[in-house]
Amino acid sequence: MIKRSRAPQDVLDEVERRDKEAKRLGLWPRMIRGGDFEKRRFAGPARWVEPLGGLRVTHLTDLHVGRVTPMAVQREAMDLANAEKPHLVALTGDFVCHSLNYLDELTDTLKRLEAPAVAVLGNHDYWAGGDEVKAALERAGVLVLRNQNTLIELEGKPLQIVGLDDSYTGHADLAAATRGLRPDIPILGLSHIGEEADALWAHGAGLVLAGHTHAGQVTLAGLHELALGKLVGHRYVHGIYGSRRVMNPLSDPASPQGALYVGAGVGAAVMPLRLGERARREVTTFELGLAPGELDEHHDDQPALPGRPPSARTRARRAATVTKQAAKRARKRRV
Repeated sequence: MIKRSRAPQDVLDEVERRDKEAKRLGLWPRMIRGGDFEKRRFAGPARWVEPLGGLRVTHLTDLHVGRVTPMAVQREAMDLANAEKPHLVALTGDFVCHSLNYLDELTDTLKRLEAPAVAVLGNHDYWAGGDEVKAALERAGVLVLRNQNTLIELEGKPLQIVGLDDSYTGHADLAAATRGLRPDIPILGLSHIGEEADALWAHGAGLVLAGHTHAGQVTLAGLHELALGKLVGHRYVHGIYGSRRVMNPLSDPASPQGALYVGAGVGAAVMPLRLGERARREVTTFELGLAPGELDEHHDDQPALPGRPPSARTRARRAATVTKQAAKRARKRRV
């Protein structure tokens, strides 16, 4: 018999209270279906205005190409990204659901992107097969960074991109990812897990883009922060965190040294249900030539939630899942 753990009573009471409030406001059970997308736009870090002015970066995350999310939705996401006319598209993991059955569809989807694209992998990619997913992205012309960084030029302006591999499955190597970074050139960080932003800030990243949470997929009356923050332990659930206004990170080491954006994602791995405005499928663009306050934004920089790091036991279990799935794929290939 499996004994199910029970949420603390105060958490259950809060869920009930917020549910009642959502019903009172007429928000329940309104459902976000199909390709309902939110196009969000934010200014970049203030200290990037001069060196990167005029550049535009569009962020997509958690495509989860597979049977749960219609391919029409995936194509719409690519078309919306193209419509933003970005100089760069950043992709932050979970390209598949639970298998490698849709890699051709993934490649075809990403080939629709018109701008250069750079990516990191997520936990679902490693559960399904990290090497195979990486190869599918590369066939679409996407640069995949696995604990690596690269220096690129966009419109003649240098930008460093550091890709921290998936920490959820134990693949992150911060030392390898940040090796050789130059402090005099802006650094954009990519990580599937938002909680890695603090470490990337410490290595000079002015902006980190992440995903993984899907914004909770149910955001009515703040349920996403309650579920993913208090119950799961995430410090960063959805939206912009940290500070885009810091000009000299060394001037106040106690404050956030950079900014983080956690995207709501495009697809879903299990249930396609998305409830609430923040849960909408999302295409997000950063205008690096504008400083915070110069753009009408959905919300301003948010403080982190209390959160809690995963235990050693949890980390070991997650890593073991990747090994188990790899062994399972190897057995299938031998049959």
